[in-house]
Amino acid sequence: MSSIQIGLWAVAFLIAVALIFDFMNGFHDAANSIATVVSTGVLKPHQAVAFAAVFNVIAYFIFHLKVAQTVGRGTIDPAIVDQYVVFGALVGAIGWNVITWIYGIPSSSSHALIGGLVGAALAKTGPSSLNVDGLIKTISFIFISPLLGFVLGSAFMLGVSWFYFRTPPSQVDRRFRRYQLVSAGLYSLGHGGNDAQKTIGIIWMLLIATGYVSAAAEAPPIWVIGGCYMAIGMGTLFGGWRIVRTMGQKITKLKPVGGFCAEFGGAVTLFTASWLGIPVSTTHTITGAIVGVGATRKLSAVRWGVAGNIVWAWILTIPASAAMAAVAWWIGHHFL
Repeated sequence: MSSIQIGLWAVAFLIAVALIFDFMNGFHDAANSIATVVSTGVLKPHQAVAFAAVFNVIAYFIFHLKVAQTVGRGTIDPAIVDQYVVFGALVGAIGWNVITWIYGIPSSSSHALIGGLVGAALAKTGPSSLNVDGLIKTISFIFISPLLGFVLGSAFMLGVSWFYFRTPPSQVDRRFRRYQLVSAGLYSLGHGGNDAQKTIGIIWMLLIATGYVSAAAEAPPIWVIGGCYMAIGMGTLFGGWRIVRTMGQKITKLKPVGGFCAEFGGAVTLFTASWLGIPVSTTHTITGAIVGVGATRKLSAVRWGVAGNIVWAWILTIPASAAMAAVAWWIGHHFL
C-alpha cells in the first residue's frame, strides 16, 4: 500500500471521528435548543428534537464561515497541525462530552474542542504553538456569553412583563406558546450556525495539514460543510435527555413567556458571536439567559446550587479536555 493510500485512510478515519464529535455536539447540546420549549409543554420531546434538528441544518444557508476560520486558524499555529494533533484534540473533546453527559452536566462542547486543540498542541511543541490573541478572545466569551444571555433574558422578561401588565395570564400563556416556536427556531439556527462550524474548522485544518486542500483556499470543500451540518442535526434529533432535564427544570421553573425570553436573548447572543466569528458555548449562553429570566421574579426562584455546579463544569472544561487530549496525542504519536 502506498504512502498516499495510508495518508488517505488516516485522514478518512479522523474525518469520521470529527463527524462523531459533531454528532455528539448536537446530542450533548440538544438541551440548549429544546429544554425550554419542552419544559414549558409547548412541544413534546420528539417534536422538539425534530424541530431543532431542522433548524440546525437550515443554518447552513444563513451563516458565513467566520467561526470555522477562527477554530481552524486562530486557536493554535496551523504549522504544527498533523494527524496526531487532530486525533488528540478530538479524543479529548469527545471524552469530556461523554463524562458530562453521563452525569447530566451542561458543559460546553465548543470549549471542550478548544481545550482539546490546546492540550494536543502543548503536548507536541509547548506554549509557543498557541495563538494567544485568538484564545483570549474565545476564553473571554466563557464569561461574556452567559452574562450577555443573562442581561438580554432578564431585559426581555422585564419588557414583556411591563408590556403585558394588564393582559390576563391565560391569554399571555396562549400567545407565548406560539411565540416560543419562533424563539426556539431562532436559537436552534444560532446553535447550528456556531457549533457546526467548529467541526468544519478542525476538518479544514486537517485537510490543509495533510495537503488535501490548499492553504490558500478561502473555504473548505462543500462536502465538509454539508456533512458537518447534517451530523449536528442528526445528533440533535437523537437528543440528550439527561441534560434537557437539568436545563429545563432544575435551574428554574419556566412558563412559555419565560422560555421565549430566554431563547430570544440566547439567540441574539449567538447570532452576534457568529457574526463576529467567535466560537461560543451555546450551553453557557442559554444557561445565563434562563438564570436571568428566573432572577426577574425573585432571586430565590433560581436554584443557585445547580447553577454553581454548572459553573464549575465550565471552569473545568478546557483544562480537563486539554489534559485528556495531551494523553491522547502521546498515545497516538507512539502507537498509531
